[in-house]
Amino acid sequence: MIKLQLIGHLGRDVVRKEVNGNVVLNFPVAVNERFRNREGVLEERTTWVECSLWNRETLAPHLHQGTLVFVEGSPRAEGYINRADQPSAALRLRVFQVQLLSRKDDEKRRPVPAEVPVVPEQELVEEQPADDLPF
Repeated sequence: MIKLQLIGHLGRDVVRKEVNGNVVLNFPVAVNERFRNREGVLEERTTWVECSLWNRETLAPHLHQGTLVFVEGSPRAEGYINRADQPSAALRLRVFQVQLLSRKDDEKRRPVPAEVPVVPEQELVEEQPADDLPF
């Protein structure tokens, strides 16, 4: 068995479906990766993973667009022809475990920090270690 672990944000609200009497929750997760290319320019790449979570309907109210999640499951790659009649591929994950790391509305609840004054470098003074340390 192949196991894949991801941390990313939900791309849209969860979609609930019933299949043969079982509830399946479908949602895409965007995993962002930052790196420097050969020229030293910072680039960002987003990989979308289509996730399906079976028989865990109680999580549906908590899975909203923008929610940061940790998901773990079994991956599967699928090929298909997209709307432009071009060959394409999708990464799908049958999820076994979900952990909510944050919610989209957490940003609204966080207090806005007061502005911190910028101190010029020449004014910064390093603390000198005390000579009377016991070690």
